[in-house]
Amino acid sequence: MAVEPRVWYFVRDFELGRDFYKRVLGFEESFVDFDDKWAKLERGEMRIALSEGEPGNGGVAMVDVDDVKQAADELRAEGVEVGTVLDLAGQVRIVDVFDPDGNRIQLAQHFD
Repeated sequence: MAVEPRVWYFVRDFELGRDFYKRVLGFEESFVDFDDKWAKLERGEMRIALSEGEPGNGGVAMVDVDDVKQAADELRAEGVEVGTVLDLAGQVRIVDVFDPDGNRIQLAQHFD
């Protein structure tokens, strides 16, 4: 049984969007339809879909990382728009990251 994406993102430039999610955020592409310009990508447990279109207010993908602060620093060095790192009740550390179209992705580091 195929697992469907949890979050859909619309991007203005399909190739630029695919490159950002694969190269910069480390997602792996599991399906791509070049005719209709949409793709399925996954990283860990998070599965997303990208489709060419006008970005809007949609869901937010939460991607687990080992070290939020390090990931944020690396993404800033790549020129990616990164928000403020927040610690929530000693349970999780999060940061918002934005793709070239302004779609929000949240990186999370969970503490045991």
